[in-house]
Amino acid sequence: MRKLTYFVACSIDGFIGDPNGDASSMYQFVTEEFLDFLKTEYPETVSVEGRNALNFHDAPNQRFDTVVQGRASYQLALDTGITSPYGHLREYVATRSLKESPDPNVHLISDDLVGAVRALKAEDGDLGIWLCGGSRLAGELLDEVDELVIKTYPQVYGTGMPMFGSDFAVTDFALDSVRAFDNGVLVRKYTRKR
Repeated sequence: MRKLTYFVACSIDGFIGDPNGDASSMYQFVTEEFLDFLKTEYPETVSVEGRNALNFHDAPNQRFDTVVQGRASYQLALDTGITSPYGHLREYVATRSLKESPDPNVHLISDDLVGAVRALKAEDGDLGIWLCGGSRLAGELLDEVDELVIKTYPQVYGTGMPMFGSDFAVTDFALDSVRAFDNGVLVRKYTRKR
Protein backbone atom coordinates (compact mmCIF):
# COMPACT_ATOMS: atom_id res chain seq x y z
CA MET A 1 0.00 0.00 0.00
CA ARG A 2 1.44 3.36 -1.02
CA LYS A 3 1.45 6.25 1.44
CA LEU A 4 -0.36 9.56 1.12
CA THR A 5 1.90 12.28 2.52
CA TYR A 6 0.68 15.79 3.24
CA PHE A 7 3.86 17.79 2.58
CA VAL A 8 2.92 21.35 3.47
CA ALA A 9 4.26 24.73 4.59
CA CYS A 10 2.61 26.57 7.46
CA SER A 11 3.01 29.32 10.02
CA ILE A 12 3.81 28.60 13.67
CA ASP A 13 0.09 28.77 14.43
CA GLY A 14 -0.82 26.24 11.73
CA PHE A 15 -2.01 28.35 8.79
CA ILE A 16 -0.98 27.51 5.22
CA GLY A 17 -1.99 30.94 3.95
CA ASP A 18 -3.70 34.15 4.92
CA PRO A 19 -7.53 34.34 4.78
CA ASN A 20 -7.26 34.56 0.96
CA GLY A 21 -4.79 31.68 0.72
CA ASP A 22 -1.70 33.83 0.08
CA ALA A 23 1.46 32.38 1.63
CA SER A 24 4.01 34.61 -0.10
CA SER A 25 5.28 35.99 3.21
CA MET A 26 6.88 32.58 3.82
CA TYR A 27 9.11 32.84 0.73
CA GLN A 28 11.68 34.91 2.64
CA PHE A 29 12.68 31.75 4.52
CA VAL A 30 13.69 29.82 1.41
CA THR A 31 17.46 30.06 1.86
CA GLU A 32 20.27 28.18 0.16
CA GLU A 33 20.44 25.74 3.10
CA PHE A 34 16.72 25.04 2.80
CA LEU A 35 16.88 24.68 -1.01
CA ASP A 36 19.70 22.16 -0.63
CA PHE A 37 17.44 20.17 1.69
CA LEU A 38 14.60 20.23 -0.85
CA LYS A 39 16.92 19.30 -3.73
CA THR A 40 18.28 16.33 -1.79
CA GLU A 41 15.28 15.08 0.18
CA TYR A 42 12.15 16.22 -1.70
CA PRO A 43 13.16 17.37 -5.22
CA GLU A 44 9.81 16.32 -6.71
CA THR A 45 8.00 18.92 -4.57
CA VAL A 46 9.64 21.74 -6.53
CA SER A 47 7.73 22.70 -9.67
CA VAL A 48 9.17 22.12 -13.13
CA GLU A 49 9.69 25.87 -13.45
CA GLY A 50 11.54 25.99 -10.11
CA ARG A 51 13.65 22.94 -10.94
CA ASN A 52 14.73 24.53 -14.21
CA ALA A 53 15.54 27.86 -12.53
CA LEU A 54 17.56 26.11 -9.81
CA ASN A 55 19.28 23.82 -12.33
CA PHE A 56 18.21 20.46 -10.96
CA HIS A 57 15.56 19.57 -13.54
CA ASP A 58 16.98 16.05 -13.91
CA ALA A 59 16.86 15.20 -10.18
CA PRO A 60 15.16 11.83 -9.71
CA ASN A 61 12.01 11.59 -7.62
CA GLN A 62 12.97 10.50 -4.11
CA ARG A 63 9.63 9.92 -2.38
CA PHE A 64 6.67 10.56 -4.69
CA ASP A 65 5.60 9.71 -8.23
CA THR A 66 2.10 11.24 -7.94
CA VAL A 67 0.72 14.57 -6.71
CA VAL A 68 -2.85 15.40 -5.70
CA GLN A 69 -3.81 19.04 -5.35
CA GLY A 70 -6.91 21.13 -5.09
CA ARG A 71 -8.33 23.42 -7.74
CA ALA A 72 -7.21 26.63 -5.98
CA SER A 73 -3.61 25.37 -5.67
CA TYR A 74 -3.62 24.35 -9.33
CA GLN A 75 -5.04 27.72 -10.34
CA LEU A 76 -1.83 29.41 -9.15
CA ALA A 77 0.02 27.62 -11.97
CA LEU A 78 -2.72 28.24 -14.53
CA ASP A 79 -2.62 31.95 -13.75
CA THR A 80 1.01 32.01 -14.93
CA GLY A 81 0.25 29.98 -18.08
CA ILE A 82 1.59 26.68 -16.72
CA THR A 83 -0.75 23.73 -17.27
CA SER A 84 1.46 21.00 -15.77
CA PRO A 85 3.41 22.46 -12.84
CA TYR A 86 4.69 19.04 -11.72
CA GLY A 87 5.25 17.37 -15.07
CA HIS A 88 7.81 15.01 -13.50
CA LEU A 89 4.91 13.45 -11.51
CA ARG A 90 1.49 12.09 -12.36
CA GLU A 91 -0.76 15.02 -11.56
CA TYR A 92 -4.30 14.86 -10.18
CA VAL A 93 -6.45 17.90 -9.50
CA ALA A 94 -9.59 17.66 -7.38
CA THR A 95 -12.11 19.96 -9.01
CA ARG A 96 -15.79 20.34 -9.69
CA SER A 97 -15.36 23.45 -11.82
CA LEU A 98 -12.89 22.26 -14.49
CA LYS A 99 -14.71 20.04 -16.96
CA GLU A 100 -11.70 19.00 -19.02
CA SER A 101 -8.00 18.98 -18.32
CA PRO A 102 -5.88 21.69 -19.94
CA ASP A 103 -2.92 19.27 -20.10
CA PRO A 104 -2.58 15.55 -20.95
CA ASN A 105 -0.48 14.99 -17.80
CA VAL A 106 -3.16 16.45 -15.49
CA HIS A 107 -6.00 14.13 -14.51
CA LEU A 108 -9.15 15.57 -12.98
CA ILE A 109 -10.98 14.08 -10.00
CA SER A 110 -14.50 15.47 -10.03
CA ASP A 111 -16.29 12.99 -7.78
CA ASP A 112 -15.49 10.32 -5.18
CA LEU A 113 -12.22 11.95 -4.14
CA VAL A 114 -11.64 9.46 -1.32
CA GLY A 115 -12.23 6.51 -3.66
CA ALA A 116 -9.82 7.93 -6.24
CA VAL A 117 -7.10 8.44 -3.63
CA ARG A 118 -7.66 4.96 -2.21
CA ALA A 119 -7.21 3.54 -5.73
CA LEU A 120 -3.93 5.48 -6.11
CA LYS A 121 -2.74 4.18 -2.74
CA ALA A 122 -3.59 0.59 -3.75
CA GLU A 123 -1.35 0.74 -6.84
CA ASP A 124 1.95 -1.12 -6.88
CA GLY A 125 5.08 0.97 -6.47
CA ASP A 126 7.78 2.09 -4.09
CA LEU A 127 7.07 5.80 -4.32
CA GLY A 128 4.17 7.51 -2.60
CA ILE A 129 1.58 10.18 -3.24
CA TRP A 130 2.12 13.82 -2.34
CA LEU A 131 -0.91 15.72 -1.09
CA CYS A 132 0.04 19.23 -2.17
CA GLY A 133 -2.95 21.14 -0.80
CA GLY A 134 -5.03 22.99 -0.08
CA SER A 135 -6.90 23.23 3.15
CA ARG A 136 -10.31 21.87 2.15
CA LEU A 137 -8.77 19.03 0.14
CA ALA A 138 -6.59 18.04 3.11
CA GLY A 139 -9.67 18.15 5.34
CA GLU A 140 -11.58 15.84 3.00
CA LEU A 141 -8.64 13.43 2.87
CA LEU A 142 -7.63 13.52 6.54
CA ASP A 143 -8.62 9.88 7.09
CA GLU A 144 -6.39 8.85 4.16
CA VAL A 145 -3.27 10.80 5.24
CA ASP A 146 -0.54 8.37 6.36
CA GLU A 147 2.26 10.85 6.91
CA LEU A 148 2.70 14.56 7.57
CA VAL A 149 5.80 16.54 6.60
CA ILE A 150 5.26 20.03 7.95
CA LYS A 151 7.59 22.87 7.02
CA THR A 152 6.94 25.38 9.80
CA TYR A 153 8.06 28.94 9.10
CA PRO A 154 8.77 31.30 12.03
CA GLN A 155 5.73 33.50 11.52
CA VAL A 156 2.39 33.88 13.28
CA TYR A 157 -0.61 34.64 11.07
CA GLY A 158 -3.29 34.91 13.74
CA THR A 159 -5.94 33.81 11.27
CA GLY A 160 -6.05 32.38 7.80
CA MET A 161 -6.36 29.11 5.92
CA PRO A 162 -5.83 26.18 8.34
CA MET A 163 -3.78 23.11 7.44
CA PHE A 164 -6.95 21.04 7.51
CA GLY A 165 -10.24 22.67 6.57
CA SER A 166 -12.42 20.10 8.29
CA ASP A 167 -14.77 19.53 11.18
CA PHE A 168 -13.34 18.83 14.61
CA ALA A 169 -11.85 15.35 14.83
CA VAL A 170 -8.93 14.19 16.97
CA THR A 171 -6.43 12.31 14.82
CA ASP A 172 -3.19 11.05 16.36
CA PHE A 173 0.22 11.07 14.72
CA ALA A 174 3.64 10.02 16.09
CA LEU A 175 6.64 12.32 15.67
CA ASP A 176 9.38 10.67 13.57
CA SER A 177 11.89 13.48 13.16
CA VAL A 178 12.54 17.21 13.44
CA ARG A 179 15.07 19.16 11.42
CA ALA A 180 15.89 22.73 12.37
CA PHE A 181 17.40 25.25 9.97
CA ASP A 182 19.48 28.32 10.83
CA ASN A 183 16.71 30.64 9.63
CA GLY A 184 14.23 29.27 12.18
CA VAL A 185 12.38 26.88 9.85
CA LEU A 186 11.49 23.47 11.27
CA VAL A 187 10.62 20.41 9.21
CA ARG A 188 8.69 17.90 11.27
CA LYS A 189 7.77 14.44 10.04
CA TYR A 190 4.88 12.50 11.59
CA THR A 191 3.42 9.05 10.94
CA ARG A 192 -0.25 8.38 11.52
CA LYS A 193 -1.10 6.15 14.44
CA ARG A 194 -3.48 3.44 13.22
